[in-house]
Amino acid sequence: MPLTLVIGNKNYSSWSMRPWLALRAAGVPFNEVVIPLYTGEDSARRIREFTPSGKVPVLIDGDVTVWDSLAIIEYAAEKFPDAKLWPDDRAARAHARSVSAEMHSGFAALRNECGMNLHRPVRPKPSLSDDALANIRRIQSIWKECRTRYGQGGPYLFGAFSAADAMYAPVVHRFRTYVIDADKVARDYMTAMQVHEAFKAWTDAGLAETWIIDRFEHD
Repeated sequence: MPLTLVIGNKNYSSWSMRPWLALRAAGVPFNEVVIPLYTGEDSARRIREFTPSGKVPVLIDGDVTVWDSLAIIEYAAEKFPDAKLWPDDRAARAHARSVSAEMHSGFAALRNECGMNLHRPVRPKPSLSDDALANIRRIQSIWKECRTRYGQGGPYLFGAFSAADAMYAPVVHRFRTYVIDADKVARDYMTAMQVHEAFKAWTDAGLAETWIIDRFEHD
């Protein structure tokens, strides 16, 4: 029986994008359930039918429920080891897990000030806080270190596409949408991500959505 991945709007839900991209890029079959977010009690009720956490994404595998983006990716990596969601090399794998965990728990200022919105016109934000600018510098430093140390085998952070790329994929959209000033390493990496089949599939679907969440439509 295929997995079921419950996600929010593809236009807005960066946390949903991460495991969806990892599963799609790895060729893992799954059914998709999209629940539009912030539509009142109806969306909350529908999400709670899958998880008491009341949040997406959620992965359902028979009697197993996993309700966190990084936990879903880890579960998929264990269930489908041939998918190679993490690098084979132990040092590279540790590094990939570390930068993925940093993305999972950090960069709050950038996330809050530059929310993912694929429909947003491509233009700079009038101003960003010092914390958000520090987040941007740190992310580019992460990308450069990964590409320099481990990226010889391909255009992604660890050469081949991995869970780390899935974790940073929404940041690629944020950098593009808000016209973040990026160095050459970051620009080349973003170009590689934007032409990846799974990344393009998510983006096209998000752009085709007609749901509007007003709270995310104002800088």
